[in-house]
Amino acid sequence: MGKKNQLNHLAIIMDGNGRWAKKRHKPRYVGHKEGMNNVERITLAADKLGIKVLTLYAFSTENWARPKEEVAYLMNLPVRFFDKFMPTLMKNNVKVNIMGYLDELPKKTYDIVQRAMYETANNTGLILNFAFNYGSRKEIVSAVQKLGQAIEAGELNSSEIDEELISKNLMTGKFEEYRDPDLLIRTSGEQRISNFLLWQLAYSELAFSSKNWPDFTAEDLEKFVRDFQSRNRRFGKLDESDS
Repeated sequence: MGKKNQLNHLAIIMDGNGRWAKKRHKPRYVGHKEGMNNVERITLAADKLGIKVLTLYAFSTENWARPKEEVAYLMNLPVRFFDKFMPTLMKNNVKVNIMGYLDELPKKTYDIVQRAMYETANNTGLILNFAFNYGSRKEIVSAVQKLGQAIEAGELNSSEIDEELISKNLMTGKFEEYRDPDLLIRTSGEQRISNFLLWQLAYSELAFSSKNWPDFTAEDLEKFVRDFQSRNRRFGKLDESDS
């Protein structure tokens, strides 16, 4: 039996809230509300499993195209979430990070996410990282623009740009050795990345659950983690058994 893979950074595309509600003949917002409640359950489960960073895809730059009423509800979810769960996050030493284009958010949403990051800044446990108003292509463009500005200012030569420098200038750069997910899970049975962490997922393991996000349990998470730990990760290299 080989050495188990260490799962430090887990990313999840929390898909299927609307379908969960539709199956129960309820409005879509009910699914989003139950999905929010599941974030707490899965965060605590990930913490118990020793995961260092949990990145959750909460709202994409493309989600603004949804009906106005749904967008308004989604913009209010962080307010509800942090008002309700902040004591639990503090008790469990969870540090909150929000990555995305936060300056485009409504003021109430912006204020609550900034407050959540400020209040948990000194916590040293699991990093709960929400991708909110996030899109990976836009993130990469922003990083390239930043490097271009450094070249124009004479602070950087183009020959100095390498993979490491680009990684550092992406929104996950602050996580240093944990910036790239080891495992990506997507719920609801869909099997696509949807403009999420395109650079960072280059060598991540991928897994898909047929369950909608509100039905995804701590036991499901443990099963996926065990599967990940037993996988043969080669990062493009040959395994001894292949030679």
